[in-house]
Amino acid sequence: MGKITEREIEGIRKMVEEEFPDDPALQQIHIARKIIAREAEHEGLSFLEYIKSLGKQVKDVYQRHGA
Repeated sequence: MGKITEREIEGIRKMVEEEFPDDPALQQIHIARKIIAREAEHEGLSFLEYIKSLGKQVKDVYQRHGA
């Protein structure tokens, strides 16, 4: 997984809170999406490639444990 710093997360949080000041639920969705996008960027992947790689990791673990 990509390494995102606390400073980056705080910057994202502040930006999103300014963008959606009266909707905490929407803020949480956008914060999560932007964090995932930043992690993908750190890994050198597109957003979709990164999501697919996470899904593959989960599938691999699931299969290894015989579930």
